[in-house]
Amino acid sequence: MTTIYHNPRCRKSRETLAILEEKTEDITIVKYLETPPSVEELTEIIKFLNISPIDLVRKNETVWKENYKGKEITNTELISVLSKYPILIERPIVVKDNKAIIGRPPQKVVDIL
Repeated sequence: MTTIYHNPRCRKSRETLAILEEKTEDITIVKYLETPPSVEELTEIIKFLNISPIDLVRKNETVWKENYKGKEITNTELISVLSKYPILIERPIVVKDNKAIIGRPPQKVVDIL
């Protein structure tokens, strides 16, 4: 099964979903702004991505700039912030088995299919 953490308003996310629909049949679409991933889910996704939590943050978002930019924050706290404010999560994220990739550019998603 392939899961995409998707924002339908994002062009890159829509392009990534189109590639998935072309390449695979078993897709779960998670509209993460409506159904934010839990701290546990985000911890697992970050592990699968093999990145630090800060690498998953959209640093140009107002929520980040006004509340967190330049502040000392632990990885655990940061994961909680991402769960609370899913707009801060870089998108789209595609997870398959124990691997994940951020679909930027969208063609990168083919690497884990």
